[in-house]
Amino acid sequence: MSSGAGRRQPPSRAAGNRTDDLLARAVEGGGPLADRLRPKTVADIVGQDHLLAPEGPIGRMITAGRLSSMVLWGPPGCGKTTLARALAEASDLAFEPLSAIFAGVADLRRVFDAARARREQGRGTLLFIDEIHRFNRAQQDGFLPFVEDGTVVLIGATTENPSFELNAALLSRARVFVLKRLDEAALARLMERAEATLGHSLPLEAEARALLATLADGDGRYLLNLVEALADLPGPLDATGLLAVIQKRAPVYDKSGDEHYNLISALHKSLRGSDPDAALYWFQRMLAGGEDPHFIARRLVRFAVEDIGMADPGALTQAMAGWQAFERLGSPEGELALAQVVLYLGTAPKSNAGYRAFKDAARSAKATGSLMPPAHILNAPTKLMKDLGYGAGYQYDHDAEDGFSGQSYFPDGMARQTFYDPPERGFEREIRKRLDWWAKRRSSG
Repeated sequence: MSSGAGRRQPPSRAAGNRTDDLLARAVEGGGPLADRLRPKTVADIVGQDHLLAPEGPIGRMITAGRLSSMVLWGPPGCGKTTLARALAEASDLAFEPLSAIFAGVADLRRVFDAARARREQGRGTLLFIDEIHRFNRAQQDGFLPFVEDGTVVLIGATTENPSFELNAALLSRARVFVLKRLDEAALARLMERAEATLGHSLPLEAEARALLATLADGDGRYLLNLVEALADLPGPLDATGLLAVIQKRAPVYDKSGDEHYNLISALHKSLRGSDPDAALYWFQRMLAGGEDPHFIARRLVRFAVEDIGMADPGALTQAMAGWQAFERLGSPEGELALAQVVLYLGTAPKSNAGYRAFKDAARSAKATGSLMPPAHILNAPTKLMKDLGYGAGYQYDHDAEDGFSGQSYFPDGMARQTFYDPPERGFEREIRKRLDWWAKRRSSG
């Protein structure tokens, strides 16, 4: 193995003034590499061109010189705080950062008082609130007067879905922008900047360098922390050596947050789309994130009845059996049983006819109120009930030709309804034939 394999030369200072500025700031002091390389201008921020390019929504705000309140929604390490600081710099606004985890009413009052004083002197204030979703509804409502009268430009940062976590009143006054996890190109640029600051290339072979970006999982701050940990190690390290030095990062997954619902939705829709491979991938993503396998098993049972139903009646049996097998075997052995269920459901014929019939029948039951069953299908255990006509005219289907009498079983005065309309797929193809035959018998009777 060559000692120089996979090494890159540090980027040249002739690459441009921007790199020079970043280097100069990084050399000025110590501190973590991620903080030393934090961009000061919007132009230095990587991976968010869909927002910051001149034709992007935030880029247009900067060009027009009119910054409005906004909520930045994105995963950890994508640059939400950095962007807020850069926007304050670009707009010549005083930057007031608060964390919703630690800040209280007194902190907000202090910021608003200072913002009023600045406004009287002709300067605006950008109030940045990290983890804004952690403020309760009353605290969020407290921002509104100061946002509306222009005392502050509010920028909130959150990793949670604003639709669920923020007041509708606040959302109506602040635009929501989605920041993306950093892609490979953005992470590569961060590594090059870090190497320029360190003055040498990382001690990694090409394969290990690519693996490092994968381990960062779109988180720029985490990547720079890894770079700092590796910077002075002897090398070059291959992929195996890299994994021996650093522990593999657990995937970003909050079992009570937005990612939890995103991934179970991805699993469910992959199954519905008859893509067992994608379904297995999302299944494994959830397990890798620490999801409770019982939650996944419950969703698989639901899928079996909601999206397969009578197209393959065995799907429910398989789903329940897989759940039981997991409970008997435990983890990790029992997870294979759940994987088998994923494969069965993914490859089974699909039908939501039973689910639609269930919903339609529920709507009809609510709409028709308290209609009694027709008298001929009521039991008559007493003489009075027989005298009232209970059971009169009932035809015992087993005594009828072909075991089918064709009687009406809906309430008197209610037209016959059709709720279940099976498609020509799977086992429901046979059910369709039976229903059509019975319908023909009814119409001829």
